[in-house]
Amino acid sequence: MPAPINPFKAALARGDLQLGCWAAFAEPYATEVLATAGFDWLVIDGEHAPNDLRSTLAQLQVLDASAAHPVVRLPAGEHWMIKRVLDAGAQTLLIPMVESAAQARALVQAMRYPPAGTRGSGAMLARASRFAAIPDYFATADAQMCLLVQVESRAGLAALDEILAVEGVDGVFIGPADLAADMGHGDDTESPAVTAAIGDAIDRITAAGKAAGILALAPEAATRYRDRGVRFLAVGIDVLMLAGAARATVDAWKRCRKND
Repeated sequence: MPAPINPFKAALARGDLQLGCWAAFAEPYATEVLATAGFDWLVIDGEHAPNDLRSTLAQLQVLDASAAHPVVRLPAGEHWMIKRVLDAGAQTLLIPMVESAAQARALVQAMRYPPAGTRGSGAMLARASRFAAIPDYFATADAQMCLLVQVESRAGLAALDEILAVEGVDGVFIGPADLAADMGHGDDTESPAVTAAIGDAIDRITAAGKAAGILALAPEAATRYRDRGVRFLAVGIDVLMLAGAARATVDAWKRCRKND
C-alpha cells in the first residue's frame, strides 16, 4: 500500500485554482469549523500563530475527515522542524523567506528520503505511515510531498529564476506584506511598485511551469491576482474574520442603542 495521494499537489499540477484560508487560532476546533466552509486548503500557521508540534498534529488529525488540505507553514526551514511535521502526517509545507536556490534545494532534500534527500527514516513509528500500517511508505512518500516556498523580499525576487529552476519546488508563494516592507512601502501592499513586482513575479512563476500563490484579502486584489495566473489563492484569515464579525456586531448594536 502506497502513501496517501496528495490532492493539493495534484490540483496544482493540473492548474486548478485552489482557494485557501489561514488557520491562525492554533486550535483544532476552530480549524475544523473552517474545514466545513469549503476551502480547498488551510494554512496551519507556525510562523505568526502560536502553533507548536502538538497543536499542528491535532489540526492535521481533524482535517483528515475533510476535503480541505492542510498546508503547514513552519517558522523557518530548519531540517529538524521539517522532519517532525512530515512524520506527523503533513504532506505540504509552506516555508517563509526563501532567498536562494541553495536554500530551496536544501528544503527539497529535507522533504525526501535518501538517496534523493536527507529526511530521517523514522516514520514507521509515526502518524505519517499510519504507524507502520503503510508498508510502502518509505518507497512512495517522496512523490506526494509538496513544497511551497515563500518569496517575500527583494533578495528573493532577485533569485526567483534560480529558485524556480530547482526540481522539487512545486509552487512559489509571494508574501505581499513582507515584500512591501522590504521595498520601503511599509504595509502598503497596493503600492504601484509593489503590485508591479508581484505581477512580474507571478508571470515568471507561471512561465516556469510552477504554481503561483498569494494572500489577498480584498476581493479586488484577489480577483486581479487570480486573473494574472495565481493558482493557490488565500482569501481569508480566521482571526481577522472573527474580529471583523465581532466588531461589526458590537457597532451595529451601539448604533441601535443610540437610536432608542
